[in-house]
Amino acid sequence: MSETKKVWNARYSHSPPHTNDYYAKCAFGGILACGVTHTAVTPLDVVKVNMQVNPKKFSGLFSGMGILAREEGSAALVKGWAPTCIGYSLQGMFKFGLYEVFKDYYSTLAGEENAFKYRGLIYLAGSASAEFFADVALCPWEMMKVKIQSSEAGTFPTGFGAALAARGQIDGFPFGSVVPLWSRQIPYTMAKFYFFEKVVEGFYTYVFTKPRDSYSKTTQLGVTFASGYAAGVICALVSQPADNLVSQMGKPSNKGKSFATMAAEQGATALFFNGLGPRVLMIGTLTGLQWYIYDAWKTAMGMGTSGGVKK
Repeated sequence: MSETKKVWNARYSHSPPHTNDYYAKCAFGGILACGVTHTAVTPLDVVKVNMQVNPKKFSGLFSGMGILAREEGSAALVKGWAPTCIGYSLQGMFKFGLYEVFKDYYSTLAGEENAFKYRGLIYLAGSASAEFFADVALCPWEMMKVKIQSSEAGTFPTGFGAALAARGQIDGFPFGSVVPLWSRQIPYTMAKFYFFEKVVEGFYTYVFTKPRDSYSKTTQLGVTFASGYAAGVICALVSQPADNLVSQMGKPSNKGKSFATMAAEQGATALFFNGLGPRVLMIGTLTGLQWYIYDAWKTAMGMGTSGGVKK
């Protein structure tokens, strides 16, 4: 009798194997990566949101910081930090944790040869699938954050507890922004993971050509940061119009308006360019740091650095 051929499973083709414990550690790494970094750049986010909803008043990054500090005090530069921390910690948990799950799932469906041959498509499908769920977890907190950051002083609470109690004043809460979030975050995350994987692969193919483990952890994490930063700049460009629309929802004068109406009122130029400078700076830095923190955590756990699958 012929032996039954063992079915290849992507989960167990790695070292270490991708057990449930591995996925759980990746999810926790995502909490650290996204929660810490998004909270740290809250001042940039506050100015970016105000540049999008009130571009005449907030025309630049540093001038915008000055206006907020003069009119509302320096604390205005960190308003919305609590829902930012909660929302992006949850998003990071699903984004990074489920990406590993879906990437292995789709690779197993494709089979060993096709999983390598079509790895780019698997990166895109895995990241899109993970982000779909991540945005549902993020949505209520993103809506609260935008409302806090874009409201005129004194018109909406800035403290987390008071803002949560006043959530009825947030148009569409808790999931009214999930569609524009998907429009912003799914392309963003697809670019984030795809280009990160490809840039890492390029580094280890053309620059650092010896086996990855032969390089120091410092070098490997340097590759991680550089690849993440490059991916982040592309992410910011891809998702800018949808990010602008999410910010517009927090503007009182836009209450009840459809996304199509808000987009038409802004015009294509404003939709693409209002707040783009701070966003490129913020997202490039964010993405590089997120991948660095995530891979530093994975390295500490004995799981190695991410990206650059080679046959």
